[in-house]
Amino acid sequence: MSSNERALLAPVLSVHRQTQSLGAGADLNRGLDLLAEVRDGKRPAMLRLYRPEPTVAFGQRDTRLPGFAAATLASTARGFVPAVRRAGGRAAAYHQGTLVVDHIQPEADAIADAKPRFGFFGELFTEALRSLGVDAGVGEIPGEYCPGEYSVFGRGATGAVKLVGTAQRVVSGAWLFSSVIVVENSAPIREVLVDTYSALGLDWDPRTAGAAEDLVPGVTVDAVEAAVLAAYAQHAELLTEP
Repeated sequence: MSSNERALLAPVLSVHRQTQSLGAGADLNRGLDLLAEVRDGKRPAMLRLYRPEPTVAFGQRDTRLPGFAAATLASTARGFVPAVRRAGGRAAAYHQGTLVVDHIQPEADAIADAKPRFGFFGELFTEALRSLGVDAGVGEIPGEYCPGEYSVFGRGATGAVKLVGTAQRVVSGAWLFSSVIVVENSAPIREVLVDTYSALGLDWDPRTAGAAEDLVPGVTVDAVEAAVLAAYAQHAELLTEP
């Protein structure tokens, strides 16, 4: 990464490990609360890491589709709690086999580097996954769920699968960059997405939904968390919260 890209990060980041999910909606809202605290100077620039409960996080556009109510019922039937997020695109699913990384940082002109952040974090998570043996890259996979230009994917014998989805929330004076890394147990995620996307009337290719362990057997959420923090440590000083 270039010196300009490294400058996107605060030199020191506080690391907060949230040991338990607060619930689907509460986890999303907690990120917004932390964003306000960082903006107001009540907290320093920080990373928040946690494993969420089974959740289908719908985008704002999803709520305006005729099939939204049916999609929420479909997610509930699969044991995933429906929630609506303020950042990001289409519906994404995650559970305790995934790792959520919320990077929250104060910034006088938070909108200025909004797009470069996607590229920076795409490369950072690609580096972390490659360190674990995943053949990872950055870019949208044809037919992927919640498509994005800076999705992180992994290549396997049967093709590419989406491993990391990212979303950003920018307010005056701070930004929140949230990333979901799918590590273990991809089958329930694929199944709930099949049902919810069908209800929403959205086309996608279920073969693009996978997990890191599908590509490198034995990879765990703990291993991915350690790899992510090691990648961050190349660019900032990390201080673990007590």
